[in-house]
Amino acid sequence: MTRAEKPDEAALSPRVREQRERILVAAQHCFVKYGFHAASMANIAEAAGMSAGLIYRYFPNKNAIVLAIIERQSEIELEDIRALSASMDPVEALMECFVEWSRPRPDMRIMNAALFLETSALATRDKQVAKAIHHADELACTEFVQWLEKPAEQGGIGMSSSISERRSLALMLLIEGLAVRAARDPKLDVQLLREALAEMVPRLMGE
Repeated sequence: MTRAEKPDEAALSPRVREQRERILVAAQHCFVKYGFHAASMANIAEAAGMSAGLIYRYFPNKNAIVLAIIERQSEIELEDIRALSASMDPVEALMECFVEWSRPRPDMRIMNAALFLETSALATRDKQVAKAIHHADELACTEFVQWLEKPAEQGGIGMSSSISERRSLALMLLIEGLAVRAARDPKLDVQLLREALAEMVPRLMGE
């Protein structure tokens, strides 16, 4: 499903939006459990409690579901960045993200570490997925740059434009690294991580 083919969510009826959300949540659980390739439409239908035929009324194929999930995760990531920018303590905000990502049964309404790894791997093989992830990265970078350059009295960092793009990239790499670590090593010493972030984050936000 390309962006041009993506349905206008605002124009959809509440029932259709509810059904699409139900399918996406079920698909996320299946993709985390089985992986994108191993998960079948039958798996997704069973998890959603509906027939595979009904799912095809909302998504033409599994790839369309994958792209919709990437867009959904991108929107959640932007919300996480805004929460980070609004936080009085960005280190603690990052710690909260890590703890949530490390849960055995993560909330599918938050950015999911396992799905991040799955989509990253899939992007190396699927051009549509790679394009969707690239677009999501551009949105995240723009959100970070706007926050970093916003004057401090308006809730930003007041960073000069000459370095904001580099720091934006560094922050994205940090968050992605935390997501990878949460998926690979959920029992990481959180106090050690907090101390490491406390040393690093202020440097990223300073001139």
